[in-house]
Amino acid sequence: MSKEQAVLPGTLYVVPTPIGNLEDMTFRALRILQEVDFIAAEDTRHSRKLLTHFDIHPKRLFSYHEHNIRTSGDTVIDLLQSGLSGALISDAGMPAVSDPGYDLIAQLIEADLPFVVLPGPSAVITALVGSGLSTGRFSFHGFLPRDHKDRLEIILKLRGRTETFIFYEAPHRIDKLLADLYEGLGDCPVVIAKELTKRNERYVRGRLSEYEHLLPQEIKRGEMVVLVEADPQWSHQVPLNDEFIDKKLSLTIPDHVEELVAKGMTRKEAMREVAKARSISRRDVYQILLNHK
Repeated sequence: MSKEQAVLPGTLYVVPTPIGNLEDMTFRALRILQEVDFIAAEDTRHSRKLLTHFDIHPKRLFSYHEHNIRTSGDTVIDLLQSGLSGALISDAGMPAVSDPGYDLIAQLIEADLPFVVLPGPSAVITALVGSGLSTGRFSFHGFLPRDHKDRLEIILKLRGRTETFIFYEAPHRIDKLLADLYEGLGDCPVVIAKELTKRNERYVRGRLSEYEHLLPQEIKRGEMVVLVEADPQWSHQVPLNDEFIDKKLSLTIPDHVEELVAKGMTRKEAMREVAKARSISRRDVYQILLNHK
C-alpha cells in the first residue's frame, strides 16, 4: 500500500461523503478535508455539521450547487490557478452523480487543471448489490422528469434492453414513477431501497404490477432508489420508433380503452386492441385497468 501523501497544490479533490452512516467516511477523505485550503459544498449548513462531527474546521467553506454553478465554478478555478488546493463535496455520496459537480469537472478538464476523485459511498452501487437483481449490465438514470409525458417517453426508450435500470425518486412521486415503469416496461421485477446504511435500511421487493401495494404509506419517507430488472421478453423487441411513442404517450391506457369503447368496441375488444397497439399483454392492460379503479 502506498503511503499517504500531502494534498497537491492547485488540485481539486472530489470527496464522497456518507449516504447515511457516518462510519463510512474514509481515513483518506478525512485527511484531505483537513488539509485542503478550501471546500466547495452543495449545502454549507449541512456540510458544516458533517465537518464539525469529525473536528474538521475548513480554512474556507463556500457553496457550489445547481443555482450558482457558473459563479462558484469560476471561483474554484481562480483559487486552483492561484495554487490553492480544494475539495468538492455533496450532501451525501459521490459528487457529480445526481449531484452538482459534473460541470465543474468539465471546467477543470477544459482549463487543464488537475483533480483527483476518491472512491467511496454511492447509493447507486450499494442499492444495486443489495437488490439481488442482475449486476452484469446496469444503467443509472437519476431522477426522471416530473411531467408524466416526458417521464414515460424516457422509459419507453429503455424498452427492449436487457439490463437493470436504476432511478432515484422522491417519496411523493414514487407511486407515479412505478405506475409509469409498469406501463412502459411491463411486469418486471422491482426493488425499492431506502434508508441505505442507516438503522432502518430496507429493501422492498416485488413486481411492477404490484406498484400500488408495494410501499405502505408509513414508509414513504426519504429519497428512494428504484431498481428494475428488464424482463427478457422485451430484449428481442424491435426498437420503438417515434410514431409508436407518440401514439403511446397521447393517451393513458385507461383512456385509450375508454376511447375505443366509445367508438363501439366491446371492452374485451378494446383491451385486445390496446395491448396490440402498445406491444404489451392483455393481462398487463387488465391489471392497469384494475389498479386504476
